[in-house]
Amino acid sequence: MADELAKPGRAAGRSALELEAGPQRRARRTERLALVLGVIAGFCDGYGVITYGVFVSFMSGNTTQAGYQTAEGLFRPASLAALAILSFVLGSFAGTLLVQATGRLARRAVFGLVAAALAEVVGLTWLGALTVGFCILIVSAAMGVLNSAFSRVGAESVSLTFVTGTLSRVGAHLALALKRAPLTDAEGPWDTQLRRAMLLARLWAGFLAGAFMSGAATPRFGFWALLGPALALAALAAFDRPDPV
Repeated sequence: MADELAKPGRAAGRSALELEAGPQRRARRTERLALVLGVIAGFCDGYGVITYGVFVSFMSGNTTQAGYQTAEGLFRPASLAALAILSFVLGSFAGTLLVQATGRLARRAVFGLVAAALAEVVGLTWLGALTVGFCILIVSAAMGVLNSAFSRVGAESVSLTFVTGTLSRVGAHLALALKRAPLTDAEGPWDTQLRRAMLLARLWAGFLAGAFMSGAATPRFGFWALLGPALALAALAAFDRPDPV
């Protein structure tokens, strides 16, 4: 009788632990995926600066460039920066519609679309069929679509393709961790201000690493360097597992 009474308690204890570990496992898996995507975004942004002279994902930089270049009478480079901004917004618009339409398969759809866009740029550039303007349009739009793949990791809001807000939130979480302020949206005792700060810092570091790799690869391989992120995204589209409902 004692064993029979004890079993439900142990089962309940195991269930509670499993319920607590579930969100933590999902958060870790999502963090790893977001880090990979941050590396890809940093790589593509570095490629854009080196090859086209504009940022393909960092629209704050393009806004600054478009403003001062217009004032200096440098209308062609200013127009390319403005084109990148418009393309990114259109990509974000299209990506959001795609995510809404595809439900649990949204990430696969986004990864596949962005992989196809980058592969298209490689192929058409090789054939000599793309101008710089069309390259900027396609790649910037692809980065806008990619940014729609993630709006948050767990309960933390994230941006994959630009890092100013990421760094701002790193500082805020560190300050709140110093004050031992609780998280109002914590998913469990493991989810703390310090953990959030480290998560965002890793995303920033991933973007930096991607830009570094682009700086090493693009001068050597030219437009072929985009095959790396295209193949990585194609693999993610094939093997990504949607989060359980």
